[in-house]
Amino acid sequence: MLDLIRSYKEKHPFKRGKMKKFFGALIIAIFCFSAGLQAKTYQISVSQFVEHPALDAVLKGFQDSLKAQNVDVEYKVHNAQANMGTASQIAKQILGEEPDLILAIATPTAQACAQALQKAPTNLQRTLLFTAVTDPVSAGLVDSWEKPGKNITGVSDMLPIKKHMNMLKTFYPNLKKLGVIYNAGEANSKILVKMIREVGKDEGFQVVEATASKSSEVYQAAKSLVGRAEAVYIPTDNTVVSALESAVKVGTQNNLPIFAADVDSVPRGAVAAMGFDYYKHGYQTGYMAKRILQGADPATTPVETQDELLLHLNLKSAKDMGVDVPQSLIEKADKVVE
Repeated sequence: MLDLIRSYKEKHPFKRGKMKKFFGALIIAIFCFSAGLQAKTYQISVSQFVEHPALDAVLKGFQDSLKAQNVDVEYKVHNAQANMGTASQIAKQILGEEPDLILAIATPTAQACAQALQKAPTNLQRTLLFTAVTDPVSAGLVDSWEKPGKNITGVSDMLPIKKHMNMLKTFYPNLKKLGVIYNAGEANSKILVKMIREVGKDEGFQVVEATASKSSEVYQAAKSLVGRAEAVYIPTDNTVVSALESAVKVGTQNNLPIFAADVDSVPRGAVAAMGFDYYKHGYQTGYMAKRILQGADPATTPVETQDELLLHLNLKSAKDMGVDVPQSLIEKADKVVE
């Protein structure tokens, strides 16, 4: 660069004022050129398993996070509508889009994208970032939480089940039978139900299971628990949460209290939930996305979790389902829906 300037001065001698203008223009040109090299619009393809408030909040948080970090992104968002066959088709379609990053929201879509990547040719290999996935190791997504070992990493929403069950025991100190509605086809839900059973053995209550393979079966699954359970707990099962209102309807009609694992279900009718703020969950995932887009190796980027738990209560639903809410819970709740 210096040689270029000297050469230009020798061939085009001019006065000091003109020289200053020349250097000023040159500096501006260099700056603009450098900024142009650095600026990049990234392509991110998103596969979301189903539309419901928690997963929608994850996507919104993710997008807001990258925007706040001044990362320019063009998104292609796909939704499987809780259908695994559709999720697999979307995964293949995403590979053809050749994005800079794949974002999979929820376990089923993360598994579908991982399987598609496993079969893809080298030129179509991409980094897969998952979010709202319960146990990425059991789901076969990563080798370990600390060292994923592949082109896959992300943020887990693994629930502190014991804390959830302790919250339920505050309502029902002598709980004997707890109903759980879930989709046995969702790996994340099977893991959570197993954990609930283990806590039940220690705490002295039995788990009464009711399964729904699709959202239209949730109402009947909830109805099957009437008379067989004292209360119903709905884990972060995407199929069931997408049709939560069906379970709430059964609970209201039969004085069967419905509790949930995600706080977004409380304004929709669940009596109470102790869970994560899924908007913050997505926001946290956005920070990981920026690191990876800037060159961080997903194989050595540990899976992250969210630590902050929120307690939300719905006093109207509690009244409609015949539940007395302990004053101690009302006082410590982060949000109370009247």
